[in-house]
Amino acid sequence: MLVASILVAVAAGSTGLRLGYLPSTPLEASVPLRAIPDSYLGVFEDGPPGTYQPDAEFTRAVGKQPNLVGYRSGWGEGFQTSFARTVDAHGAFTILQWDPAGASVAGIAAGDYDYYLRSYADGVRDFGRPVVIGFGREMNATWHTWGYGHVPPRTFVAAWRHIVRLFRRQGAHNVTWLWTINADRPGTGPIADWWPGAGYVTWVGIDGYYYRSSNTFASVFGRTIIQARELAHKPVLLSATAVAPGADQAAKIGNLFAGMRRYQALGLVWFDVAQHHGLYHHDWRIENSPAAEAAFRRGASTLTLVRP
Repeated sequence: MLVASILVAVAAGSTGLRLGYLPSTPLEASVPLRAIPDSYLGVFEDGPPGTYQPDAEFTRAVGKQPNLVGYRSGWGEGFQTSFARTVDAHGAFTILQWDPAGASVAGIAAGDYDYYLRSYADGVRDFGRPVVIGFGREMNATWHTWGYGHVPPRTFVAAWRHIVRLFRRQGAHNVTWLWTINADRPGTGPIADWWPGAGYVTWVGIDGYYYRSSNTFASVFGRTIIQARELAHKPVLLSATAVAPGADQAAKIGNLFAGMRRYQALGLVWFDVAQHHGLYHHDWRIENSPAAEAAFRRGASTLTLVRP
């Protein structure tokens, strides 16, 4: 299983981390608060892939080396092999969110970008270590050009399947495919419309945040996890999450880790970024709050992390 600073898989010929890492206990309404074996703790930071320094600072703050370290890949960029090697040297897996901004999703599905896709796949294959890749994150929401209200779901699904097939033909079997949706809320589209099929997905990623003190794990993630498991019983990663400073941050970080255990998620990727523009944007970093740091350290200490 695998986490960003938003593997397990043998899905239709694609291998990532080993299936043996999957949790074996069925989902229950309430699971004892115990340590989670074979877990993922990830971080997404501003700065990567140009530098690893913010990730190192986060590691010092939480007292534990994350085993998922991520970055965002723009369309037209190549796979960042140098950064991935640095992540590997720190005992972690690379997780990247690949945004098709400026690209035609229909063109991707039709093969118009295959030369670029083959080059990207070759870079990932030649790296030779497990890599988690999410394409077109939060496609069930309206704020991305490839998402709900902009691109028909069937077109997105066709593009997703085309990319996965092409990577497999290129021999890039070291990819864990992370289908990343936004947590279901008013204004988002039905997640089932965007589902490419179990043979094309390794993990389900869910992005969701605690904006207010009234938020709980169940209210932010619960319904979406249940919906995702109705599509296929795939491992669920909280692929981008954080708690706003004004949302009783320290207490809600504890709630986040506890909810992750109860719902048997693989782990989480903390969005350790300061956002100062737009509605509901906050400084999500924990480094500015001793109480938040302490709460995160306590939560992270319960995880037994998978290592390369």
